[in-house]
Amino acid sequence: MFNKTILTFFLILIIGCKHNKEKSVQHFQKITKPNVIVILADDAGYMDFGFMGNKDLDTPQLDKLAKRGAVFTDAHVSATVCAPSRAGLITGKYQQRFGFEANGTGGIGLSDDVETIADAFKKNNYKTIALGKWHLGESHSDHPNQRGFDDFYGFIGGSRSYFPVQNPSKGHTLQYNGKRVIFDGYLTDVLGEKSVSYVEENKEHPFFMYLAYNAPHTPRHAKKEHLQKYKDHPRKKLAAMMWSLDENIGKLIDKLEETNQLENTLIFFLSDNGGSPHSFADNGPLKGWKGNKFEGGHRVPFIVHWGKEIKGNQTFNGLTSSLDIFKTSMAAAGIQNNLELDGVNLIPYLKGKLTGNPHEKLFWRKLDEAGVRLGSKKLVRLKDYGSTLYNLDVDLGETTDLSNLDERTSNLLHQELKAWESTLMKPLWDEGDWMPVTYHIHESLMENKVPFYTTPERREKYLKNQLNKSN
Repeated sequence: MFNKTILTFFLILIIGCKHNKEKSVQHFQKITKPNVIVILADDAGYMDFGFMGNKDLDTPQLDKLAKRGAVFTDAHVSATVCAPSRAGLITGKYQQRFGFEANGTGGIGLSDDVETIADAFKKNNYKTIALGKWHLGESHSDHPNQRGFDDFYGFIGGSRSYFPVQNPSKGHTLQYNGKRVIFDGYLTDVLGEKSVSYVEENKEHPFFMYLAYNAPHTPRHAKKEHLQKYKDHPRKKLAAMMWSLDENIGKLIDKLEETNQLENTLIFFLSDNGGSPHSFADNGPLKGWKGNKFEGGHRVPFIVHWGKEIKGNQTFNGLTSSLDIFKTSMAAAGIQNNLELDGVNLIPYLKGKLTGNPHEKLFWRKLDEAGVRLGSKKLVRLKDYGSTLYNLDVDLGETTDLSNLDERTSNLLHQELKAWESTLMKPLWDEGDWMPVTYHIHESLMENKVPFYTTPERREKYLKNQLNKSN
């Protein structure tokens, strides 16, 4: 009896020590490992934020975050439309490397053998969550829960109503890990509240959060009180939607601060592509918009914030990409991996250990349209039509074609683009009715002309009118 009592005592002691050790390891890990949050706006314009110089839209919470961190003026996404841009961000690779080139998902989605940033974090004992818009495939193998995310609270498709819908399609259904969520209120608020509760629930364990709002993507839905707030605004619906977006990001930041996590959380904020004219977005001095290879299509607002690790009130002018988020996040978390990524670790630049451009060159391609940036020189190429060359240092609006004046640079950029294209695979799907539309838009913008049409519906109407005139 005595021996059993002693044995039981030592077993309890050993189990208790093990439990305390595990708790100590978790506590130590939480102290040393930063949280990482990527906040993605949808179709927001380059100039639609106060921290970018906007005067008519209110974004006080993001402006405060920008002041505490670093604002990038020459940051770009890897695609000019939603789905491929997200594929590049979440894999840290040019999405064309695995055939994800056109918009939509082609019924294929992400390649099964490509690793996501969530996969990398999950392997290294991080909790992971995706919130909001997914748009990277609707099959079981493409579900966020199969791509590294412990939790998914959002919708699979590319857009949806901001208010409850009685019988939504599969892609439009708000879900939590595959089960439908019936919600009340406004979707931007719903996603914001979930981000706040997740922070509260996981304050003892490092986490990676991918917070992909669908605002201000169409449909242009806003809350009644915010429409009233901006009733005399020339961009009333956009102003109301942006206010909700900013308000909810502010609630997340406040919760991080309240739980003493803000200083140890690396936060990225950006838009998934250039502003859309359908949302009345403002791309400021940039030429073009969502869907084309001019600066207005892929240059985006970009903030990086990391407490005391990164000095506040910074403006960084180096050439940067959304592809950098993966590698920068891994470096911040001290995670080693052998993945071949196309991004760069931005932390040495933000800490002043490196200067200049993180990227010497960047590339874009979507089917017939392509672009390449080398330093300040930019080439836009349209298949079977030609190309234009710009010097962005003196012509940010891409109005003056230098092709005939600087043939040497034009030839060099063509060579760079072809060399990059040799590393890509064939696109796995196209864009159907949108292909002739985007071709026409590029052709027009290359000639500094206004396109006759900007959607498949307007193209059809235009062609009918032209046919009637000829008859």
